[in-house]
Amino acid sequence: MGMLALNRLMSMQRRPRQIRSSFLLTAASPPHCELIASTGKRKGSPCEQDGDSDSQVAKIMRFSIPDLPEDILSCIHSLMPMREAARAAFPSRAFLRSWRCHPNLVFNKDTIGLKRSSRGENFHHKIDRILKNHSGISLKSFKLDYSGMCGFDGTSYLDTWLQIALKPGIEELTLWLSNTRRKYNFPCPLLSDGVKNSLRYLKLRFCALHPTAELGPFRRLRSLHLFFVSIMWEELECLLSNSLALEHLDLTHCKDIIFLKIPCTLQQLTTLNICECSSLKALESKAPNLSNFFHRGFRVNFSCVETLQIKKLDMERPNFIRDACSKLSSIMPNLETLVIESGHEVVDAPMLPTKFLYLKHLTICLISGSTISRPYNYFSLVSFLEASPSLETLILDVIALRMAHESIFADSELRYMPEHRLGCLKSVKISGFSSAKSLVELTCYILKNAVSLECLTLDTIYGPRCYQQDNKFKGCIPMSDGVLMESPRGRSAIRTYIENKVPSTVELHVLEPCSRCHATGKWRILSQSGNSISM
Repeated sequence: MGMLALNRLMSMQRRPRQIRSSFLLTAASPPHCELIASTGKRKGSPCEQDGDSDSQVAKIMRFSIPDLPEDILSCIHSLMPMREAARAAFPSRAFLRSWRCHPNLVFNKDTIGLKRSSRGENFHHKIDRILKNHSGISLKSFKLDYSGMCGFDGTSYLDTWLQIALKPGIEELTLWLSNTRRKYNFPCPLLSDGVKNSLRYLKLRFCALHPTAELGPFRRLRSLHLFFVSIMWEELECLLSNSLALEHLDLTHCKDIIFLKIPCTLQQLTTLNICECSSLKALESKAPNLSNFFHRGFRVNFSCVETLQIKKLDMERPNFIRDACSKLSSIMPNLETLVIESGHEVVDAPMLPTKFLYLKHLTICLISGSTISRPYNYFSLVSFLEASPSLETLILDVIALRMAHESIFADSELRYMPEHRLGCLKSVKISGFSSAKSLVELTCYILKNAVSLECLTLDTIYGPRCYQQDNKFKGCIPMSDGVLMESPRGRSAIRTYIENKVPSTVELHVLEPCSRCHATGKWRILSQSGNSISM
C-alpha cells in the first residue's frame, strides 16, 4: 500500500493545480486542519472545479498520506520544488513538519510569487516569515536571488537569515545580491567547523568577503563563484590554500585582486574562469589538472600557467587568432575545444607551424569592419582548418559593424582552392554571412574538402536568435541598418555561388533577419519590395 501510494503521489507532481501564492506564507504557520475532510466537499472547492480527475487525486491524498511512513513523506516533500512544497504543507500536518525542515530553500520573485511591480519590503517580509518558521535542521541548499530588484537593500535582514541557514550539513549557499550603496559584509564567523566541513558550493555577488587564516579549512568545498566581490589577493590566497578539494573557481569583476596565484596543492581544480578583473596584473597557476580555462580581460602569460592538461580554452583578446595559430598548438597540445573572441584583427591567420592534433570544436567570434581596422581575410582561416585534422564542428560568428570587404559581386573570380581533405568536419555554422568575397571563398573551400560534412548553416545576421523560455521572450540582438541592408546581398551570394556546390548529402540551412525582431526600418522596406524573404 505504501509504495503504491508513493507512486501515485509522485505522479501528482506532473499535474499541478493553480493555488494562491499566499499559501507560501500560510504554510509557515500552524494549519487549522490536518487534511481535507474525507466526507463531503466544500462549495466551490478545487475538487469540484477541476472535475473527476482532480477529485481522484484528492481521494489519494485523503486516504494514502496517513498510511505512508514519515521518512517517505519527507523524501517526497524534499523532491518537490520549493513553492509546491509550501503549498502541499497547507492542508497536511505531516507535510508541514517536513516543510519546516525542507532541505532546499530558493528565494526569488518567482518562488515567492511576487509581481514585477511588488515592493522589496514584501519580498523581505515573506522570506523573513518563512525562515523564522524553519528549524534550520536538514537544510542542504539556501539560495537568495535579488535579480530584477535593483535598488532594494535587504542587507539588514541577511545576518539573521544566515544565522538560520548556516548550520552543520549545509552544502550550497548562494547570495545573488543587487548593487547597492552599502555593500554587504559577509559574516565569516558564521562559517563554523560544522558548516565548513559540509559546504560544497559557494556563490556570492555584490558583497565583501574577508576570510582569515583562523577560519580554517573547507574540507568539501568544490565550487567557488565570486561576482563583484570585494576581496583582496591575500584573503583569496588564504581561502584557496584552505580549499584543497576545490574543482571550480570563478572570479568575475573582482577589482581588488591584483595578483592571482593558484597553488599546486589544488590538485582537484579543473575549471578556472576569470572575467573582467580589471586590476589583475599577473596570473600564476601550478594546478596540475587544470583542463578548462575561460578568460576575459588582461593578457595572460601562459609561461606561468600549467597548460599541458588544458582541453578547453575560451579566450577574448584583440588579435588573438594570430597568437592562437602561432603558439597555442605547442603549449596546449591536448586542446579539444577552442573558443576565440577577437576584435579588430590586423594580421591574417598565418600558416601554423604545428598541428592541433586533438582539436574537435572550434568557435571564432570575429569583430571586423570598424573604422580602425582593415577588412579581415576570412579565407586565411583555411590554415586553421588544415592544421586541425580531428576538427568536427566549426562556428564562425562574424560581427561586421560595417561592410568594408570586397564584395563577391565586384570580383567574382574565386581564388585557387587547394586540395586538403577535412575528414572529420561534420557541422559548420557561419553567422553574419555577407557577400564578402573572402567569406564566400572560405565556404566554398569547406564544401570542396569536408568530405564528412553533414550540415551547413549560413545566417545572414550575427549573434543568438530569439527564443522563449519560462514564458519570457528573449529577442534577437538589435541589428544596424548596414547589417540589414547587407543581408539580401548575402542571401543572393548564397544562391549564386554556394547552393550549386552543396552535395546532396549535406543539409543547407539559410537564415535571414527575424521577421519578428528585425521587420522594421530599411529591412521592412526591402522585404516589402521583394528583394528578400523573411525567415
